[in-house]
Amino acid sequence: MSNRIDASIEFSYKGESYSPTATIDLDVMMIKSGQLPNLHRTLALQHKIDTYSYLYEVMESHEIQYSNATGLAQQCLQDGRFDLPAFEQLWQENREVTALEDIARDQLGIEDLDAEPKFKQALIEAYRLGKTAC
Repeated sequence: MSNRIDASIEFSYKGESYSPTATIDLDVMMIKSGQLPNLHRTLALQHKIDTYSYLYEVMESHEIQYSNATGLAQQCLQDGRFDLPAFEQLWQENREVTALEDIARDQLGIEDLDAEPKFKQALIEAYRLGKTAC
């Protein structure tokens, strides 16, 4: 399942009300840079708000509200707030485990890595050791 979330923000500037909203594909952003960008900036760019304007500064001073999360993002959404660092960590861990499941299936003939917790833990530790060695 893809990881998406709706983001919206409401604010006023010079007597005008603004309420930019967007459905954000979190997978695309994570694949692109390994972390989520500034979502205020993302909303501003999608709604043609100049990020060097006072309008943008006012927008930044208001909290983004989140809803309709899918995938792993659901675990990080609570009461309209989205825990970005927690999502980034979950997403990275899920990506690692998915890759390790492929290796376990192809190299070890293990179809369900969760059914073999010792193998799973060994693969995870080996992967992380290799990552820190680079």
